[in-house]
Amino acid sequence: MAEVTVVIPNYNGMSFLAACLDSLRTQTLRDFPVILIDNGSDDGSADFVEERYPEVVLRRFDTNRGFCVAVNEGIRMAQTPYVILLNNDTVCDPTFAEALVHAIAARPKCFSCASRMVKMSEPEYLDNAGDYYCALGWAFARGKGKPAEDYRTKRAIFSACAGAAIYRRAVFDEIGLFDEEHFAYLEDVDIAYRARIAGYRNYYIPEAIVRHVGSATSGSIYNEFKTRYSSRNSIYLIYKNMPLPQIILNLPFLTVGFLVKMIFFARRGYLKEYAAGLGKGFRLCHRDKKVPFHGKNLPHYLRIQWELWINMFRRLGA
Repeated sequence: MAEVTVVIPNYNGMSFLAACLDSLRTQTLRDFPVILIDNGSDDGSADFVEERYPEVVLRRFDTNRGFCVAVNEGIRMAQTPYVILLNNDTVCDPTFAEALVHAIAARPKCFSCASRMVKMSEPEYLDNAGDYYCALGWAFARGKGKPAEDYRTKRAIFSACAGAAIYRRAVFDEIGLFDEEHFAYLEDVDIAYRARIAGYRNYYIPEAIVRHVGSATSGSIYNEFKTRYSSRNSIYLIYKNMPLPQIILNLPFLTVGFLVKMIFFARRGYLKEYAAGLGKGFRLCHRDKKVPFHGKNLPHYLRIQWELWINMFRRLGA
């Protein structure tokens, strides 16, 4: 029986899919299912996969229902202990899947393992070596733009980038799937945060190498869509995962963090979109969305809080 299923969300990824799927055919790990969830593409990419890659299980949506809905569908369809989520604009090294499976299987309390994501055009430089989250309310990619060879050591991280990461499927049954309110952006930090609250850990595995184009669906690093959803979800993430005392404790840092972000996006002409996203984020803050606090998880909250402070200094020193 296969140990892992690869789930690829796709929206108009015609120019990337052949390279991505061909790289999965050359993996040292053999005979694993691949599921592609198509989010209502109109570029013929779903038909292309159906015709050229008969081994891929294809699930079509009529419209673009977002990253979270797509990967949740793939996770539900998977029948294996582990699931790799993979962006369509990636090319995997041959040992990618094998390295991730071995790493997560060796760590019983591990929820997810991040790969070493390098830039497609400049593979000597990192795109992501795991994600951090800090008390300023910022999530950021570890090592982005730095030499990939400097990040060859396994280590614990706050969260894995869901663009190329493996997850323990049983933990989803405990903490829930990706929150579909996110639609896109910060959903991987949110689910990692929930896993951390429950006592699980996340790790960076440098042997699992994948080349990544980046911003293939949204179209650019900064745009109206990304600014609006990122700011919205940053508010929602805090409300949902932090108990009220923790929010109060971090409020001075969060206030500074959001002011800095507001200035940042204002200088790029996206102040209106950023402010609108913040407003929508506050409207998502309903009691039924919040992760319930349980006293047994207090040690996990304390560890998370310590990391939020440490990661703030990591970000400021980057």
